[in-house]
Amino acid sequence: MNKRLTTLLLLLAWPLLGRAQNVVTVTDADIGPGDQVTWTSDNVYVLDGFVFVEEGATLTIEPGTIVKGKPGTGENASALIIARGAKIYAEGTPDRPIIFTAEADPLDGSFDASIRGQWGGLIILGRARTNLANGEANIEGIPSTETRARYGCVPNNTTPTTVDDCDDNDNSGVLRYVSIRHGGSNIGADNEINGLTLGAVGSGTTIEYVEVFANEDDGFEFFGGTVNTRYLVAAFCGDDAFDYDEGFRGKGQFWFAIMPPDVGNRAGEHDGGRDPEDGQPYAIPVIYNVTYIGSGAASGNADNNTFVFRDNAGGKYFNSIFTDFGNIGVQVEDVDGVDVDSRQRLEQGDLVLAHNIWWGFGAGNELADFAPQDFVQQHLQANNNFVEDPMLRGISREADGGLDPRPAPNSPALTRPRAPYPENDDFFTPVEYIGAFGPDELWIKGWTKLAQLGILTALEHDARTIPAAVALQAGYPNPFRSATTLTFALDRAQRVRLAVYDLLGREVARLVEGVRPAGTYRFTLEGARLAAGTYLVRLETESGVQVRTLTRLP
Repeated sequence: MNKRLTTLLLLLAWPLLGRAQNVVTVTDADIGPGDQVTWTSDNVYVLDGFVFVEEGATLTIEPGTIVKGKPGTGENASALIIARGAKIYAEGTPDRPIIFTAEADPLDGSFDASIRGQWGGLIILGRARTNLANGEANIEGIPSTETRARYGCVPNNTTPTTVDDCDDNDNSGVLRYVSIRHGGSNIGADNEINGLTLGAVGSGTTIEYVEVFANEDDGFEFFGGTVNTRYLVAAFCGDDAFDYDEGFRGKGQFWFAIMPPDVGNRAGEHDGGRDPEDGQPYAIPVIYNVTYIGSGAASGNADNNTFVFRDNAGGKYFNSIFTDFGNIGVQVEDVDGVDVDSRQRLEQGDLVLAHNIWWGFGAGNELADFAPQDFVQQHLQANNNFVEDPMLRGISREADGGLDPRPAPNSPALTRPRAPYPENDDFFTPVEYIGAFGPDELWIKGWTKLAQLGILTALEHDARTIPAAVALQAGYPNPFRSATTLTFALDRAQRVRLAVYDLLGREVARLVEGVRPAGTYRFTLEGARLAAGTYLVRLETESGVQVRTLTRLP
């Protein structure tokens, strides 16, 4: 061992810090009608079975709170259900996200992307309109005998927005900086719980910065309703990433999906109506700035397509990137002898795919390969779709820091013409790029499990100024809890190795290894990768070795 490192180890002996959290088991009896309940970050809450936040009740969850679900299938599954007329306020922060996960998850990174179906999920129900025949139903994933699982409303059709108990502006609360992990319990044949299920949720609800990671079924599913969402992440889910049906009419912006190489169907499974298919309102959400990454063009996953539009579904995608799928890009249902189907929605302007970049399909990169229907090809050609490599900085599904879905400096996502944003609409944020990320913005950094597992890149390179010498700075902040930034400078291109050691000299995290050009580098180290305690950060270059101390708080 390096002499300097040995000396520091002797000088810096420091006991590991630890803090035990109280474990609070929550059952369905704990939140009754009208109750006002707060879950705090000094406890871990364990859901035992289906836990309803009943009508008139409000559940507030503090930033940094951990909520776990017990394992089980069928009626023994665990889930948190926000009933019609109830509210949830789960407002995390980038540094202190609210985490929903399985009871067995130790939160040390050992639960990887292959572990799914360990508990249920989060379900929010509202009173916005659907296109069901009678306007309401029991939500998917909950036994049909449970009357509190009803969503939607029964309109009298005399006015289009608010009649009887229907309210397209219904408010179910706020979700912000929330990560939902390893869910999707099976409650019956082909009936799993989605990561986040939204049943007839209204536009008064705020949902942004929400990740669903490694769910057994879909990541997000919208059953009717009008809720507007942005900054959503669906990562490594076992079925679809984003699913909507029953007349969903919300707005979306900045959605990101990356699919596992071995399972997973579509990034977007988009249905119109179930009972009946021509029920109104039609499903016509408006979505801007999406990046969908599939299972891999060479994955062999023949079920992995970007989209299917069926059952009279519409929907509008603008300024988006669809890449690296195992099979095709898009299929639009066209049923012979039927007057109402998704082809009709396309021909009437209710289904629009415009100003998008398509590339990397197992079926091939010719338009006829990934869009095999003639009428779909004509639509894509007429609406400024581009068949070319979007030149993302990196695609990886491993914990190697290789995932960087931002466009490279020479990406066509930065230069191709974009669809205009709706005028006088304060929901959409106009941006000067195609896809979910700008060249200098990585909004999934820090708070997601993608970041905490080391799948997402954590290294930033600035070559605008060449440093005079090699240097390693201590992390900032230091001490830290959720994340710290390590900075090192290189005066010339050279081989680099940056690693973290515990006080026994054992390597606990290798952060950077390989040849790097001159410039200044910043690496975000997630606290989830380290136990509480004091560590040594060691930078080895061709110019020598530098060591700094770092303390992770409990």
